[in-house]
Amino acid sequence: MTREYLLKGFEVELFTGLATGEHVGVSADVSKDLAGFVKEPDQRNLEYITAPIRKYECLKEALLTPRRRLREWLAVRQLTLLPGSTLSLGNSAQFERSEPSNPYHDLIEATYGTRVVTTSIHINLGIADLPRLFSALRLVRCEAALFLSLSASSPFLDGRPTGAHSQRWLQFPLTPKKVPLFLNHAHYVHWLEDQLANGSMWNERHLWTSVRPNGPSRPHDLNRLELRICDCITNCDLLLAITALLELRLLKLFQDPDQLDPLKVSRLSAVELADLSDMNDSAAAQDSLDATLHSWLDGKPILCREWLYNLLENVTPLAKDIEMFHLLAPIQSVLDQGNQAMKWLKKHSLGDSVEDVVQESIAEMEVEEIATTKSEAILG
Repeated sequence: MTREYLLKGFEVELFTGLATGEHVGVSADVSKDLAGFVKEPDQRNLEYITAPIRKYECLKEALLTPRRRLREWLAVRQLTLLPGSTLSLGNSAQFERSEPSNPYHDLIEATYGTRVVTTSIHINLGIADLPRLFSALRLVRCEAALFLSLSASSPFLDGRPTGAHSQRWLQFPLTPKKVPLFLNHAHYVHWLEDQLANGSMWNERHLWTSVRPNGPSRPHDLNRLELRICDCITNCDLLLAITALLELRLLKLFQDPDQLDPLKVSRLSAVELADLSDMNDSAAAQDSLDATLHSWLDGKPILCREWLYNLLENVTPLAKDIEMFHLLAPIQSVLDQGNQAMKWLKKHSLGDSVEDVVQESIAEMEVEEIATTKSEAILG
């Protein structure tokens, strides 16, 4: 079968700090010195964005090249990159401004405080056809919890376990509090205009939810789906696997929308589907792969791991047809061995301190990156 890959791009947020795990904010300096990096309101995290690419063999280098440049910059200052999506060893009681004179940052700090001081990966997939885009948004909204479960990496905050696998998703201020399952483009436009009028959103970008439409000029000019729910994924192979699973799911939807668009096949109403999805997201943030979720088909309970196994089985024939099956291997490893949050919590339960767990992962992240760089240099 001819490959039908979608355009893919990533918004990558990262924490910086010491090899001991303490967060050190440098985003203002990084954004001045390194092209392509932007600062967040709190200076302890920063972001870079990759250009849209179709081929998976090019995506990994697009992800790693900025990280290598950033590591070199940090190394001169005896700093490094920190894994995890929350202030694992940080001080969540204090906001550290990256730009004290910025009035928008004033608003963020005053409204949300350090609830927004997290890191994540936003996965963008190009879909220019609007009916397809909104069908995709509905399916991904109903299955977003599965992608959070695979990526969960924030069980600690301020040096202590929080009791959740994705503390980031539980603390991040989802805005507005209630977001409908969009029926079509017109529904989205009218709803967004209402939110701007009543003040529940400050601007078109202030839609902080699990998945949203994106494009050059929202709400009218849209060309991609943005999955926002994933925690920070430091392993590039796992990130590509999760992206591949998402893309395969959408390609299956486009092949057979009458079987996979929740609006067409679910026994639940659009309002019930939106509520169920939010409930699933919270359950996945709490227990990730061990969570009991509820199927969007009929509302019946299903274990997260079981749902993911079913999803893998569903996309496998297509993955083999378009030569993507090999990309999915890291997902099987996560299902067998646990995600990063689960691994961290297991080590902590066996006696390792939070500091020990984080410091070990900092070293592993760097070694993994170096090994990938050497491997690609040999292949090149």
